[in-house]
Amino acid sequence: MSEAPMTPVEIKRLLEAALLASAEALSIARLRQMFDESYGTELLRRCLEELQADWRGRGVQLVQVAEGWRFQTAAEMQPWLERLNPVTAPRYSRAVLETLTIIAYRQPVTRGDVEEIRGVAVSTPVIRTLEERGWIEVIGHRDVPGRPGLYATTRRFLSDLGLRSLAELPPLPEIGSTPVTLPLLDVENEESDAVH
Repeated sequence: MSEAPMTPVEIKRLLEAALLASAEALSIARLRQMFDESYGTELLRRCLEELQADWRGRGVQLVQVAEGWRFQTAAEMQPWLERLNPVTAPRYSRAVLETLTIIAYRQPVTRGDVEEIRGVAVSTPVIRTLEERGWIEVIGHRDVPGRPGLYATTRRFLSDLGLRSLAELPPLPEIGSTPVTLPLLDVENEESDAVH
C-alpha cells in the first residue's frame, strides 16, 4: 500500500514532532528513517532550515549541532528558567578542564603529550571523567613503543557545547604561563587533580 506524498508542511510537522519528542539531537540520516526513500536528504535539510526559521525569535529554537538537529531553549531565557528550576551546573577541576582543552585544540594527542603541555602528570580519574562524560575517546594508537592511545574529542563534546565543528571553538590564548581552559566551561578554584 502506497502512501500519498507528504507536503512540505506535513514533513515539517513530522520533523518538529520527532525533534520535540527526542531527548537528544537527531541527524538527518536518523530523521530519514521516518520517510520512504523518495524523501531525499536535501528535501529534509530544506524543511529543517524552514522549521528553524519558523521558530526563530521564540523562547525555544531549533539548532544544528555536531550530532544533528535539536530544540533547545533560547540562551536569553536562561535567567528566568533558572528561577523556575534552579540547577547547579557540574563544575570540573582545573585539571579536567586543562586536559580537555589541550585535547580539543591539539588533537589527536596522547596522555604523554597532555602531560608535557600541562607540565604535570594526568591522573587516570581525569581521563576517566572525560571518557564517562562522552567528551573524549581513543581514536587510534601512536606507532611508538607502548603504542599509547591517541585522544580526540567526540561529536557529543561539540553538541554539549552547542557547536557544529571544531572550527567554532573560540580562539585560545597562547599556551604558556597562563592557565589553559576552555572558556565555555565552568572551573573550580583549585589546582588539584581531584575530579568532581
